[in-house]
Amino acid sequence: MMTPIRVGMGFDVHRLVADRQLWLGGILIPHTHGLLGHSDADVLIHAICDALLGAANMRDIGYHFPDTSADFAGIDSKILLKKTVEIIASKGWRVGNVDCTVCAERPKLNPHIPQMQQTLAPLMDVNVDAVSIKATTTEKLGFTGRQEGISAYATALIFKG
Repeated sequence: MMTPIRVGMGFDVHRLVADRQLWLGGILIPHTHGLLGHSDADVLIHAICDALLGAANMRDIGYHFPDTSADFAGIDSKILLKKTVEIIASKGWRVGNVDCTVCAERPKLNPHIPQMQQTLAPLMDVNVDAVSIKATTTEKLGFTGRQEGISAYATALIFKG
């Protein structure tokens, strides 16, 4: 009998603002601006959480961690990812791998990707090789191109195990 597997997709976007730290993929990245949000606004982790929850058919990040709750104000998104993995595990699901794309004009993210992978893998109980992160620009088009925000896409494979 084949092991049941599922795939989910996640997306998130946050506005760039002055006087905030820039957290992406669970790490602090030096930059003149940071992302605005109820939590630390880590768009990459939020997209991964949505992909995992979607694959398990367990709603979305806002359902489990509402931005109307003081419990999540300023929270480190690594905590949200760890809790998300626990939530899907409650239905018997485990993370197989994630494939992610972050869209940002600046800062350049490629030098930070290995550290992001090293940070995210243990939170999902997977090998670093199971965490694919890519960075791209939007060729100066749209809100990302104007450096008004950063967006992230994630695809996740989960399996019963």
